[in-house]
Amino acid sequence: MNVTRREFIQITGATAAGLAVSGIGFGLSPVKSHAQMLKTKYAKQTTTICCYCAVGCGAIVHTNKETGRAINVEGDPDHVINRGSLCAKGASLFQLAENKNRLTEPMYRAPYSDKWQKVSWDWAIEEIAKRVKKTRDAGFTLKNDKGQMVNRTTAMASCGSAAMDNEECWIYQALMRALGLVYIEHQARI
Repeated sequence: MNVTRREFIQITGATAAGLAVSGIGFGLSPVKSHAQMLKTKYAKQTTTICCYCAVGCGAIVHTNKETGRAINVEGDPDHVINRGSLCAKGASLFQLAENKNRLTEPMYRAPYSDKWQKVSWDWAIEEIAKRVKKTRDAGFTLKNDKGQMVNRTTAMASCGSAAMDNEECWIYQALMRALGLVYIEHQARI
C-alpha cells in the first residue's frame, strides 16, 4: 500500500481525533490531581496580605514544615477583595522570600565610584539623617518675600508609597511636614 505523506498526516489526525472523542485510552485526571496536591499536601498554610499596593489582596503562603521556607504562593479564594486572583506583582510574592538575588543589607556607592559596597544599617541610617538635615538646612526658608513666617524647604521632595495604609500615610505626612517639606506627592498619582 502506497501512502503519501499527506494521506499519512490525514490518517494520523483522524485516528488521534477518534481516540480523543471515543474515550479510548486512559484518563490523566487522577494523575493531575495527585501532582497538584503533592507540592502543598504536607505544607503549612498561612493567609497573608499582599504588600505591593494598598488594595490589600489576600494570599495563601504554603511553607515547608521542616525548613520553614515558602514553597508556593497563591491568591486566597475566600478573601473579600480579590477572591483568589492576583495581579502580576502579587503573583510574584514568592520571590520576596525565596529570591537569592534579593538584597538584604544596605549598599552604598560613593560619588564617582563604579562599585557598590555593603555597609551597616547603623551607618546607612546615620548617613541618611545627616544628608537630610544638611539639605534641609541649606534650603530652609524662615520667611517669604512678604515677611510672613513660612518655615519650609523647597530643596527636598517626597514621593510616598502605595503600600502604606492610611495610618502610615498620616504619620509619614506629619514627619514630612515637620521637616518643612512642601513638595509631597504620592506615587500612585504619578
